[in-house]
Parts: sequence; structure tokens; C-alpha cells
Amino acid sequence: MLRNLLIMTAVALLPAAALAANHEGKPAKKDAAGLHHDYRTFETGGKVAYGRIGDSYKADLVMYLAGNQFMVMDDLIKDFQKRNPDIKSIYVETIPPGQILKSQILRQGRINKQKTAKNPDLYASVNLNHLRTLAKKGLMKEYMIYTHNKLEIMVAKGNPKHIKGVEDLARDDVVLSLPNPITEGIAKFYVMPMLKQNGLYEKLTDDRSCKRCWAVPKKTWFTARHHRETPYRIEHGKADAGIVWTTEVVYAQSEGRPVEGVALPPKDNMADKVGYAIGGLTNGRNPAQAQRFLEYLATDAAQAIYEKHGFIRATPKELELKAL
Repeated sequence: MLRNLLIMTAVALLPAAALAANHEGKPAKKDAAGLHHDYRTFETGGKVAYGRIGDSYKADLVMYLAGNQFMVMDDLIKDFQKRNPDIKSIYVETIPPGQILKSQILRQGRINKQKTAKNPDLYASVNLNHLRTLAKKGLMKEYMIYTHNKLEIMVAKGNPKHIKGVEDLARDDVVLSLPNPITEGIAKFYVMPMLKQNGLYEKLTDDRSCKRCWAVPKKTWFTARHHRETPYRIEHGKADAGIVWTTEVVYAQSEGRPVEGVALPPKDNMADKVGYAIGGLTNGRNPAQAQRFLEYLATDAAQAIYEKHGFIRATPKELELKAL
């Protein structure tokens, strides 16, 4: 029993990148939080390879996208490839966009001790300022908003703590799992402002910025890298609730996991502020393929796939490319 506990602890403490794949490029079996979905290469014929970081240098299309879209990619990329069979390999990375910007595009990054390309063909974020940063450096000229999301409270199935809204998160009997405000855009740009406007920020975070840590001991845990760690904490009794994207609830339930969502009113769900922005990099290797993918995102087929996974459709006006 002690040996198993030590093994489980060691796995939990591994860097998220180390969980991305095993030596054969397949999903890591002990990847409980689903982190192996972060680095995928989609090939013709529906094949998917995991953890081949080097493909960021050689795939026919390379995309670094906001991480909480990971559940959409399988349907989306395979549909795109059916319509564009000449694009034989597509490398997709889905981790927090701020981390991608700072650690992989603006500075040489490494994943699993492998260098990653600094010039993806497309980059997407939930924060338009990330794209404006690239524009100021001459690395991006245009963007479009292609989908929307909103915040929701995730709880255990049956909602045993009877949580009805954000005010209940302040109760002493409720343990939280929240995205960390250092690398996760959902926390920095949406969750923390929402908590502040409700007068809950100090109580729930103690004004701390850290990751894989107790912001407030025995009350609020900040995730290591990605808010999809929250479903795992809830279903294993390590947390009673967490603030996630609505799409995280939809995905977890589609997998049959014992969680459910508590919808938030418009003043709290931030739906009017959450827009996913995407643009092509001026130094990308495959500008023609990037343009084809942007055109595809504006189609009803692509929008329907996002909607199927709980996202909110973009308007025709938002789907038009605009200057940064």
C-alpha cells in the first residue's frame, strides 16, 4: 500500500509535460487529468499521435491554441482534414495561451526536453491583448473572434453541498479548486475579476498568485497548470467545487464522470467578455494552410462542432478577419 501511495505521489508531482506521452507517443495511462491531449499530431486516415513535439517544426499546419479547446480538436481537425486531404499532418498544442506566448513564441521553449517551434502558423487566446503583443512585434497582422464560452461552477454529482451560486463558495464547509492566476487566462482575466466584483476575492484567494498550491489553506487550491485538473479533484474528494468553463462540465459529463454544473447568471458567467481570438503568424511556415483553416472556422460545420461541445457560436461579423 505504501509503495502504491509513493508511486501515485510521484506521478502527481511530475511536470505536466512529462505526462504528455509515453515513449511510443501514445496517451500516458496515468494521465488522470487528460494532459496527454495537449500535444497531438493529426494525420490522414484519422490517426492521432501524442507527444511528438518535434512535429511543431515539420507538420503541414501548426497551431498553438487556448488549452480549454482540447475536447473539440478531435472532431474539428478530423473534419477539416476530410475537407482538405492534402494537409496530411496537423500539429495542435492546447495549453494556457499566456504560457504559449511567453514561453514558446517569444522565448524558446522546451517540452519533454524537446525544443518547440517559435513560429506556429496559428495562435489563439482568450485574451486579445496576447495577439496585440504579437502585432506590436510584427508577428501578427489580423485576427478574428471564432467562438465564445462562459464560466460555471462544477460540483460533484448530486450537488451534495447544495451550492447555488458564487456566494456559496465562501462557506467554510466548501473546499475549492480554482485555476491558477499565473499561467491560466481563465483565472487572470475572468475568474479573479468576477470574484472581485462579488466581494469574494480576498476571502477565497488571500490575494495570492501561485500554482499547485493552497492559496487559502484547506480552503482554496490553485491548479498546477490547467483548470481541467478541477474535475479530477472533485471526483476524488479533494474539492467540493471549482470554477471552470461551461465546456469543461459538458466534456466531463460526456465521459460519464460524476460531476455536474451550477449555471451562473450573466453578471457572473462573463459570457459577454469571453471571446476566443485567433490569427496567423507572419513568420509561420504554412500561411496558405493557415488561411484555409481560418476560412474553415467561419463555416457552419466548424461552428456546429464548437457548439456541440458547449461553446457559443461567433457572429458572422466576428468571423471576419480584422486588422490588429
